[in-house]
Amino acid sequence: MGAGMQVRGRVLSVASECVPLVKTGGLADVVGALPAALGRMGWEMRVLMPAYRALRPRLSAMREVWTEDGLFGGTGTVFLGEVAGISVMLLDAPHLYDREGGPYAGPAGDWADNAERFAALSWVGARMAREGIEGWKADVLHAHDWQAGFAPAYLAYGGTGGVGSVITVHNIAFQGWADAGRIGALRLPREAFHPAALEYYGGLSSLKAGLVTADRITTVSPTYATELLRPEYGMGLQGVIAARGADVSGILNGVDTDVWSPEAEPVPYSVKSLKGKAANRAALCAEFGLDVPSGPLAIVVSRLTDQKGIDLLPAVVPDFVAAGGALLVLGSGDPALEGAMRGLESRFPRRVGVRIGYDEGLSHRMFAGADAVLVPSRFEPCGLTQMYGLRYGTVPVVAAVGGLADTVIHASPAALSAGVATGVQFHPTDAIAFGQALRQLCALHANPALWGVVQKNAMRHPVGWETSAAAYAALYDGLAR
Repeated sequence: MGAGMQVRGRVLSVASECVPLVKTGGLADVVGALPAALGRMGWEMRVLMPAYRALRPRLSAMREVWTEDGLFGGTGTVFLGEVAGISVMLLDAPHLYDREGGPYAGPAGDWADNAERFAALSWVGARMAREGIEGWKADVLHAHDWQAGFAPAYLAYGGTGGVGSVITVHNIAFQGWADAGRIGALRLPREAFHPAALEYYGGLSSLKAGLVTADRITTVSPTYATELLRPEYGMGLQGVIAARGADVSGILNGVDTDVWSPEAEPVPYSVKSLKGKAANRAALCAEFGLDVPSGPLAIVVSRLTDQKGIDLLPAVVPDFVAAGGALLVLGSGDPALEGAMRGLESRFPRRVGVRIGYDEGLSHRMFAGADAVLVPSRFEPCGLTQMYGLRYGTVPVVAAVGGLADTVIHASPAALSAGVATGVQFHPTDAIAFGQALRQLCALHANPALWGVVQKNAMRHPVGWETSAAAYAALYDGLAR
C-alpha cells in the first residue's frame, strides 16, 4: 500500500496456496496477486495459509503471533512475516501439514484427514478475524475455495464479531466432501445439518458450508457465475447458488503484467513493434526440433485432462498440420492423454513437439514465440492461459465457456469489420467446432494485414488487475461494518 494512503479497511484472506510459496493452479496466482492490487486501493490484506513441510524453514524469519491449543489433534502456531511483498501468516501445525507430498495428497493419494486439515485452517482464520491480532482486526474475511469453506461457517455460527465474509469459487468441481459422522469432530453445529444449511447429499461439503454462510459469493468470471446455475456446471451446487441470488457475482481474475510481459523476454517485443516475435518463433521451433511452419505455430500449456479438452487434440491436429500448422504442448496429467500427446509427436515429428511436466521459463518462451494458444476447455471458471496469450499477441483459440468467453472477442465478421477481434471462440466444445476454429485461425494467419490487427488488438486488451481489484474493493466496502 502506498505511503500516506488512507486505509479503507483490512482483509484476512484464507487460502491453501499462494505464489510464490505454493502453487498447484490458478488459485495460487490470484491469492498472491490480490494483496498488492488491493493495497493500491487502500485495502490492507494478509494471507493465512498452512505451513507445509517445504515452508517450515521460512518460519525462523517470521514472528509468532497466535497459538491455538487443541487444533484437531495438536497445537497450531501462526507466524507472521513478509514474502515477496505479501503479508503472510503461516499456520504451523506439524501434525496436519508436516508431510511428504503436495498440499492435498501424498504418495498414496489424497490425505484421509483433509477435512480436518483445512477445517483447522478455517477455524484459526475465523478466530483471528473475529478477535484480531495485535491490534490488527479484519473488516472482511475472504475465503478461497473448499479448503477455506468452513471459515465463513465458523464465523457465522460462532459470532462474526462485526466481520463481513466472502467466499470465492475458483472451481466448483472440488467441493471438500466429508462424512456426516464427522460433523461434531469438525466443530460444526449438529442442528445445522439439514439441506438448507450444512447437509449435502447425506454428507458434508466444506464448499457448500461456505456458500450458505458467507455474506457474499464471488466466482472468477461473470459467465461462470451464470453457468453455475446450470446442472452441467453447478455439479450439484447449482440450487445453492440459485438460492443466494443477488449475493453472487463474477469478478474476472487478472495477471501480473510485470511478470508476464513480452518486453521482458530474451528477444523483447511490444505492441509498437512485433519484430522480436519472429526471432522468438524461430528459436522456439529450434528448441523443440521442429520445422518452422508456413501456417500458425500453436501452443497448449495446460493440465492434460478431459476438462481442458485435451482429448480433442488427436482428432483435430492432423488437419491442422496438413493446413500448414504446427503444435507445441507443455503439461502433464492423465497418463492416457500424455500418451496421446506423445503419439501425435511420433506421428508428426517435425510438426508437433511435446514436453511432459511444467517449466515456467519454457512456458514464457512458448508464449513469446507462438502465434496462437489453444484452450479447448469444457468448463473454465476464468482461465489465465488465454490472458497470457492476449498479453503476448499469441492469439487465443478458446471454447466459449466461463472466463474464456468473457476475455476473448471472437473474430466474427462484425468484430473484424469493427477492428476489435482478439481471438477465435468456438461452441460447443467438440472436435467439429474446434476443427472449424483452427481452420479460421489458419485463414486469419494467411492474411498478414488482418493477422497483425488481431495480434495488436489482443496485446492492447487489458488483462491486469486494475479493473478486478476495483470490483473487489467495492465488494469489501459493502461488507465492512
